Amino acid sequence: MLDINLIRKERGEVERLLKRKEPNVDLSQVFELDEHLREVKTRVEHLKATRNQLSKKIGEHKRRGEDTTDLMQEAESFAEEIRTLDHERDVLEKKFHDEIARHPNVPMEDIKESEDPKDNVLIRDWGEKKEFDFPFKNHLELNENLHLFDFARGAKLAGSGWPVYRNMGARLEWALINYMIGIHIKNGYMQWMPPALIRPEILFGSGQLPKFEDQQFQLHDKDYHLYLIPTAEVSLNGLHFDEILEEDNLPLKYMAYTPCFRRESGAAGEKERGLIRMHQFNKVEMFCFSKPEESEELFESMIASAEEILQGLGLHYRTMMLVTGDMSYAAARTVDLEVWLPGQNRYYEVSSVSNCTDFQARRSSIRFKRKETKKNELVHTLNGSGLATSRLMVGLLENNQNADGTVNIPEVLQPYLGGITRLESDNSCL
Repeated sequence: MLDINLIRKERGEVERLLKRKEPNVDLSQVFELDEHLREVKTRVEHLKATRNQLSKKIGEHKRRGEDTTDLMQEAESFAEEIRTLDHERDVLEKKFHDEIARHPNVPMEDIKESEDPKDNVLIRDWGEKKEFDFPFKNHLELNENLHLFDFARGAKLAGSGWPVYRNMGARLEWALINYMIGIHIKNGYMQWMPPALIRPEILFGSGQLPKFEDQQFQLHDKDYHLYLIPTAEVSLNGLHFDEILEEDNLPLKYMAYTPCFRRESGAAGEKERGLIRMHQFNKVEMFCFSKPEESEELFESMIASAEEILQGLGLHYRTMMLVTGDMSYAAARTVDLEVWLPGQNRYYEVSSVSNCTDFQARRSSIRFKRKETKKNELVHTLNGSGLATSRLMVGLLENNQNADGTVNIPEVLQPYLGGITRLESDNSCL
């Protein structure tokens, strides 16, 4: 959430920065509601102070045995006006909260301004595109003989976009997850296992609500109003919802594997079949809480942890700094890692690492106590895919295929598969 104190002091500058991300942004409604709300609060506080003085006066008159009829009537008129203004304040606070919550985080000044993802800036790349001396296949064509996934039975169970992993497909998926978890633990991340369902206020805190309400799956009945998590980012951020952290404990480096659930309504096209875009996918998520002055260094270390995984798998990828219009709602800076997928003839994001500065912390009321000043300050939060497995699986299959339709398994995954080095035709499919 934006800092209203900053808007009061530097409204023009905040609008200028926000327009780099959302050209049509307008903070006039926020500013007007804030002005009106402060006027009402000031009036209520003045009336309550006057009423308190009047109450003391009534008490003094009663102790002296004097008539208090007129004073009581005056006090009652104050009480009625206070009740009216209290109600007006509550209505205004909700309107103000809803209005300021609509606006995204401010992008950092050095981010390239553009609404076109084609303008994202290449930072570096690693490895080279795989060259094939035979007609290569995409992951769906490879799956016809390998039978790693059963899309038909997944559709029977839940509809399109809900795949079933089978046999070596399931084992390879778990090998990937375990390999990634091991890398992050080595790099100092604490592992968590959060629930797959989350409360609305936790989703709001991470920036998923209200803007992305239509992208969420909900469980809503007489006993529960919960959401399936779109990413473990919301859960890990929510662990310290409305808490004050100790400065000496920062930074906190967390990591969790979870399934993730997203509607992705109308997003899939002909080239995004199979594992490219699904309603449910697996992901290992990194999440950090830091002091403001440490967040950029931590941001780079998170990118390095994700890159280490890709390099261990031997996959060619590129690192891209996103332009202002391609960043997420909550991000102030984002770097994507994109793996080359031969079957799609394009790069696809497998990791997105973002510095959200104090945006999520303000929505979630996550602070730390600065030892030097003894004052509470908002933390900075950072999140990053470390990594999402579905497109990563596509990259492994398509880049490691052989002419006979088999697929070589990267050496780093073989210990998790009992030493198996190659995926071969599976004729056990029912």
